[in-house]
Amino acid sequence: ASCYLLISGCSMNQLVAQSSRGLIEVGVRSMNQEGDLELARAALPANLKLTESLIIELPKDAGLRMAAAEGFYGYAYGFVEDESPERAGRLYKRGLDHALAGLALVGGGTNILEASPDELAERVKTLGPEAVPEMFWVASNWAKWIDLNRNDPARIADLPKTARLMQRVLELNPDYYFGGPHVFFGVYYGGRPPMLGGDFVKSAQHFDQAAIQGQHRWLLTEVLRAQYLLRQMGDRPAFHASLSGVLATEDSPIEMSLANEIARAKARRLLAQEEDLF
Repeated sequence: ASCYLLISGCSMNQLVAQSSRGLIEVGVRSMNQEGDLELARAALPANLKLTESLIIELPKDAGLRMAAAEGFYGYAYGFVEDESPERAGRLYKRGLDHALAGLALVGGGTNILEASPDELAERVKTLGPEAVPEMFWVASNWAKWIDLNRNDPARIADLPKTARLMQRVLELNPDYYFGGPHVFFGVYYGGRPPMLGGDFVKSAQHFDQAAIQGQHRWLLTEVLRAQYLLRQMGDRPAFHASLSGVLATEDSPIEMSLANEIARAKARRLLAQEEDLF
């Protein structure tokens, strides 16, 4: 009888989780539409823990895995990284773990982190449009985790693998997440000097394309252009003009509300640091 009750309990938990998963999708949309940063900062941790609670019951639900991967990335980037890079690195790793689990569910295999760049390139060739979200959030969280562990040579050596994943996303859906693949490569090529693999021309081209695909209303494109490319180039006037332009843009499409408020906050922070950065 106790075994029967245990089995019934497990099934009931899964049924409740299944019926609740739709709330997570609605919650992600609602959070993206939030224009009050403090409200978002307070609400996101509870949302993330609810998502992880449902994943415990539904570990093979790719949608929940992507909600967690996007959520941990957004929380770490928007609210933690500037104040506590070490903690942000741990949060990006949690987002990466969920994204990797999701990628395995759509045919990406396991042990992605251990694969060589060439092995990874061959593996992602077999993945189609249905795997775009998983590849995007694996590459995004992975690259940020690497960026916050620059003292670890093994981590830095993995950076080309993130580019292999995002290159496949770029091939399949360059418009994904408001031109997110182009933003990624804008940072990828712009955040390093040419002697270390940077390419300012390629970076500018990707940022320009991202701006077009975001209809010049996805403000994080210009914040990241200033933070990585313009700063690396030492172009202070363009840096100042780009960030000032972000602050001068007041209207936001509803689905960009939170991201654009984060962009404005980061623009203010970077402008306050301008003297030190140059």
